[in-house]
Order: sequence, then structure tokens, then C-alpha cells
Amino acid sequence: MQDAAAVMAGPEELETARDGRRGADVSAWADAGHDDAIAEAARRDPSAFRVLYERHWPSVYRYLRSRTATDDDAADLAATTFERALAGVRGYRPGPSGFRAWLLRIARNAAIDASRRRRATTPIEATAGIVLAESGPEARVLDAERSRELQALIAALPDAQRDAVVLRYAAGLNAREIGSVIGKSEAATQKLLTRALARLKESYRDHR
Repeated sequence: MQDAAAVMAGPEELETARDGRRGADVSAWADAGHDDAIAEAARRDPSAFRVLYERHWPSVYRYLRSRTATDDDAADLAATTFERALAGVRGYRPGPSGFRAWLLRIARNAAIDASRRRRATTPIEATAGIVLAESGPEARVLDAERSRELQALIAALPDAQRDAVVLRYAAGLNAREIGSVIGKSEAATQKLLTRALARLKESYRDHR
């Protein structure tokens, strides 16, 4: 997998943001804490975008790794995601779902574009946090052997359910954020997740 600095390299604005050549104090933006405030600052000074990049790289990469066959493919799509986000940050408007959901929507679109050119896969490590315990969906984590079976079951889910599950467990989004990414209400998204987990649980039992 490419490291963060390597992935950010490319467009001039990203290089500027990474190197801090405009003289902004990036640590000051980090101290600001709130994504929306940092995004607003990045409209005026691209060097502030570095904080958003470093903060959200892990969840973006994990999500994209669940949609691609290799680490390098995921890293390339992550680079595309952040390039598009920096280019479009002037159009970002704060909302209930927040910056992360906006960013993951860009990542999802990049993955959809890529999937038209190659078939996406769901690796074990990206979905190892999905739980099918008898006592509840978050009662225990499946071990590696069961995760291998789960991989095939997730791939067999309907597209909307599969995407919601991956956004939840690979990217770590909540129902409101997922809804913003896939264009559904929070309530509808929660129902989608509940049905997906129930379907996975039932299918898993049938395979035992």
C-alpha cells in the first residue's frame, strides 16, 4: 500500500497542501477540530486540507479496500477521492451528515467508476468487524475462518445492502452518514442495515 504522503502527491494544490508552502500553520487547523471549520479554511488556503486528509484517510482507504482487489487499487482510488474533494471543497456545504459522509460519497462514486472497468471484490480484512451473534449484531466479532465464509455472503447481498454494510463496517459510518452517501433517509438506512445483517445471519446459518 502506498503511504499517505505518496498518495497525496500529484496535483499542484495537493503538493502545496502537503508541504505547507503557503505558510499556513496546519497544526492550528488541527486544533480547530471540527471538519466544517477546516473545510471552510481550506477554501481559502489549501494547506488546511491536509488535516482533513490525515484525519479521514483511514476510513476512506478501508472503504475503498473493500471495493477493490488490491491495496494499490484502493490507494489509487483514495488519491482520486482526495484530489476530487480538494478540487470541490468550495462546493461543500455543512449539513447534518457532515464532511465525512460527503467525502465517502466521493469515494463511492470513484469506486463505481472503477467497477465499470474491473470487477470489485470484498476482502476479508475490510469486513471482519461484521457480527452475526445470536445475542445481537454487535455482540462478538467473527474469527478469520468465519470471515472467509462471510466474504462470499456479503458479495451475494443486493447492491444497496452490500454498500450499506461496507460503509458501516469498513468505513465506520453511522446510519445518518450512510444515508447521505447512498441517498436514503436515516430511518430507511437503518432498516436496510438491519435487513442486511438478518440476511447475512440467515445465510450464514444455512452454510453451516
